[in-house]
Amino acid sequence: MTHAWKNEEGVAVDCDFPGGNIIVDRIEGDTIAVRQDLRDTKGDWFYWCFRVRRAANRALTFRFTQGDVIGVLGPAVSTDEGKNWSWLGKEAVDDATFRHAFPADAGEVRFCLAMPYLETNLQEFIGRHGGDSQHLKADVLCRTKKGRDVELLHLGRLDGKSDHRVLITCRHHACEMMASHSLEGLMEAVLAESEQGKWLREHVEFLIVPFMDKDGVENGDQGKNRRPHDHNRDYAGESIYPSVRALRQLAPRWAGGRLRFALDMHCPYIRGEQDEFIYFVGSPNQENWERVKRFSGVLETVQTGPLVFSSENNLSFGQAWNTCGNYHPGKSFSRWAAGLPGIFIGTSIEIPYANASGQAVTAETARAFGRDLAYALHWFWIKMSV
Repeated sequence: MTHAWKNEEGVAVDCDFPGGNIIVDRIEGDTIAVRQDLRDTKGDWFYWCFRVRRAANRALTFRFTQGDVIGVLGPAVSTDEGKNWSWLGKEAVDDATFRHAFPADAGEVRFCLAMPYLETNLQEFIGRHGGDSQHLKADVLCRTKKGRDVELLHLGRLDGKSDHRVLITCRHHACEMMASHSLEGLMEAVLAESEQGKWLREHVEFLIVPFMDKDGVENGDQGKNRRPHDHNRDYAGESIYPSVRALRQLAPRWAGGRLRFALDMHCPYIRGEQDEFIYFVGSPNQENWERVKRFSGVLETVQTGPLVFSSENNLSFGQAWNTCGNYHPGKSFSRWAAGLPGIFIGTSIEIPYANASGQAVTAETARAFGRDLAYALHWFWIKMSV
């Protein structure tokens, strides 16, 4: 199905590419009224991504007609078909509109809520590290309802003799793309020729599902609050999503009683006091939460990247949105994982879309934070003797 619009001068707007999402209400001169496509989302959400062509030498205004859905650093923009992204800047934004002057040589220009991470990005990562077959194995967890592969990565020590096993998931909510950049940074650190990387490859096996909602990621869905429930509320009863069903079957068998750490990586809302910090989400299991707080202290100590984590920003259970009511109906990954045999920590982390404690979140800075997470795992086991 094609989603493309153009005006009399030939300026074209569309979302017919992986991760694309937009509806154009109308084009009036140099003003284009747009809104995010909510599809099967219950209520409202904020993800959008579109491209503009044949707009050279034009200054266009894009006005969102369905909520304030532009992030705190403005839109992300790409001029090379989505390969590289930068923030347009908050100075380009006025309430629910942003303005962009297209240069004379402008070809295709893409705009997005944040900086996409899609199957092509993951395949580029695998390609860069594909020669290390001893420590990286790419597999398939299952097929989606729409026939796509859900990638499954084995990382670290793969001979079955690891001391510890770590399970990491991402994109239970399709739109939460900045978490994927941090996941890539973590994987890079495990494979790096550093002291930490060598130790992790000697002692830890990682099982990683980069896209739990693979169809949603590629189709450009919101993913959050999908009807009848989203992927992160599918861990009780009979799972309706193939990826969740397959993971629930595989993980306990793979863990073999040695699963020590399970982490689900997310992004929060696009703005707000709690939403512009990196934080772990508290568990109603107090023993588990105390261990997360210990790990948080290690992360504070070893971090070196530009995105600063502070454990005082962690969200304890019972605070803000983190209450029983938020998890009804269904069960989240972190609550399910916290009950697996041998688990030491089961938790989730929120990585902001654009601003983390005053620092810009980009693909590069998010990857750097992922490396800090890997360093913390290394130091945590050495110092805590887990």
